Amino acid sequence: MKALFAAVFVCFVLSGCLGYHIGPVKPYYLRDVHTIAVPTFKNKTLVPHIEVLVTDTVIKQLQQDGTFQIASGDNADATLTCEISHIRRLPARSVRGNVLATTEFSLALVVRYNLTGRDGKPLGAQGEAVGTTSFFVSSDVTTDERQALPLATEDLATRLVSQLSEGW
Repeated sequence: MKALFAAVFVCFVLSGCLGYHIGPVKPYYLRDVHTIAVPTFKNKTLVPHIEVLVTDTVIKQLQQDGTFQIASGDNADATLTCEISHIRRLPARSVRGNVLATTEFSLALVVRYNLTGRDGKPLGAQGEAVGTTSFFVSSDVTTDERQALPLATEDLATRLVSQLSEGW
């Protein structure tokens, strides 16, 4: 009787762990992708050299996440092609007593991405990622926006990598 009880108890304890995985859990449609090549993003905005900053930040975030490894184009299972489509700067807070003067802006950096396999066919991971931040205005709005871009880029990279590694 004790042996039967012990066997039933062991079965219940071990069955409770079914379905759990240790380590990164990729979406099912990316189960065969282990390495990703990330060429320099295309820049469709008027901000010069932003593509290098965004590409480097996404690569660092992919390395930090650890779900996929970075490889060159020839050795990679998939290639992540991205296009920086636009940067939006919207007023978030105006000066008290003067609604035409802005003290704080919201900055949004929008990237369209597509993940393709070695054969060039889409793997189902495509879409848009948006990184946002806000910044206060001092005397020069352009300089303040340029200083806020790395923060929006980090937010964008975090969102893009989570969309790839978690599937949403």
